[in-house]
Amino acid sequence: MPELPEENAENLSVADRWEKVFPEAAAVAAGNKLDDSFGFPSDDSEDDDYDPDGPEVDERVQGDESSSDEFDFFSASDDFGASPNHEHYLGLPSDDSEDDDYDPNAPVLDEQPKLVAISNYIGFANPKAPVFPRLAIGKSWDTMTVTWTSGYNIDEAVPFVEWGLKGQLQTRSPAGTVTFHQNSMCGAPARTVGWRDPGFFHTSFLKDLWPNALYTYKIGHQLFDGSYVWSKTYSFQAPPYPGQESLQRIIVFGDMGKAERDGSNEYSDYQPGSLNTTDQLINDLDNYDIVFHIGDLPYANGYISQWDQFTAQVGPIQEKVPYMIASGNHERDWTGSGSFYDTPDSGGECGVPAETMYYFPAKNRAKFWYSVDYGMFHFCIIDTEHDWREGSEQYKFIEECLASVDRKLQPWLIFAGHRVLGYSSNDWYATEGAFEEPMGRESLQKLWQKYKVDIAFWGHVHNYERVCPIYQNQCVNSEKYNYSGTVNGTIHVVVGGGGSHLSEYTEIETSWSLFKDLDFGFVKMTAYNNSYLLFEYKKSSDGNVYDSFTISRDYRDVLACVHDGCEPTTLAT
Repeated sequence: MPELPEENAENLSVADRWEKVFPEAAAVAAGNKLDDSFGFPSDDSEDDDYDPDGPEVDERVQGDESSSDEFDFFSASDDFGASPNHEHYLGLPSDDSEDDDYDPNAPVLDEQPKLVAISNYIGFANPKAPVFPRLAIGKSWDTMTVTWTSGYNIDEAVPFVEWGLKGQLQTRSPAGTVTFHQNSMCGAPARTVGWRDPGFFHTSFLKDLWPNALYTYKIGHQLFDGSYVWSKTYSFQAPPYPGQESLQRIIVFGDMGKAERDGSNEYSDYQPGSLNTTDQLINDLDNYDIVFHIGDLPYANGYISQWDQFTAQVGPIQEKVPYMIASGNHERDWTGSGSFYDTPDSGGECGVPAETMYYFPAKNRAKFWYSVDYGMFHFCIIDTEHDWREGSEQYKFIEECLASVDRKLQPWLIFAGHRVLGYSSNDWYATEGAFEEPMGRESLQKLWQKYKVDIAFWGHVHNYERVCPIYQNQCVNSEKYNYSGTVNGTIHVVVGGGGSHLSEYTEIETSWSLFKDLDFGFVKMTAYNNSYLLFEYKKSSDGNVYDSFTISRDYRDVLACVHDGCEPTTLAT
């Protein structure tokens, strides 16, 4: 790369057109002969850095080969007017500065910076390459699904996953391919300025897994010319068998969003804690087994490219452990689209990106409710953005999900959804006088009591709060940290502090609230066996535990008769 002519250097700014910066190169572009003294390659030059008339390079990735571009840079030299004390001129620390990064006492530079470097042309090695693998448990405990994004439609390449037990013979499983279009969106901005072609999404089902076994996998595409495009190799641990007694560790949070890794400003910029949560989970990746993100994922709000940013941010997590999601208002709600709440919170997405880009084991992907078996846990994940009231289709699913669990094998029964249908001391719920979504508890609390749900998790409210074991607005247990014996009520937990701007509590004293934290964080549950569960709330800022409790009990305690939770009996002998 040539140096800037000295006579031009003092009169340039970033606003100048390139023809002014490099008049000689402009002359070449206009067809004029180049003066050899400026060092640009002529048509017969042996310099092979760049040939505009050369053939296009095949950008497909073959095997494990990789390449890197090298760049030529101009340096800021005395020719550009630097002072003799060059490091002070550049604003670097002076000898007596304690700041290793920046010296505020250094001279202020010209507000019109000068162009000092231009890189060579930078392009993607393969803009269609497969990226962002996302694991999720399938409809049976022994199936792991792998979903990923690429630029290859099915008429260009065949997608598949190559996988197997670590160190053993690998097999290949085919993948299905789907996408969504601009006319799939319900309104602006998703249908207008927020639209961007999302590429294609592929899902493969890895079946008949051995419990707790370690598997490796990599995603691939076979092009029709016989060549392959590969990802790197990843690994995961298969889920435990339902009822299996082994160490099982669960992460739960909601409302995380995404943020700029380099600190760049965003238009909305209301997920300040997002990176802290992400980084804590990445750093602790070997110490948990599955994640439940219960709604409000990237807060894309109709700007489709932000879904890619989110999947990249949580990529190290979801490529190694199952990343199970729930539907939130910022994924689903849109006026006139069938959502239970008639609001524009999704920015016109009306659930399409979330339902297409992520797999979850629902019978109908547009009806975002499903169950998951994970060892000693049974999860009922509901969709608070669709009707849950008694008589609805979802209510029928909820009762079936709660009734289907065998509590002697899966003693830990967990209920989760996005909006708070249980209890929260949030100020806007206090204003409504209900401390929960309108109609939230009316139909559901009798099911929680009848089937003895241990814990109900909620997001939507951006803070942490733990409620006593409760039924019909009354604490049924005076204990706060070590629960044992009969399951008299359900513990409700708001865990919406994943990263979005925090939500204030009401000043009203709520007798059922045991612990509050107006900060970013997440919950970790650890089941050691069928009789002992440890619950921990951790701050995202440092990963330390700030609230915890334990549950210890036997199977007979689950069977015991409680108020509105007794099996029918007869006096006959």
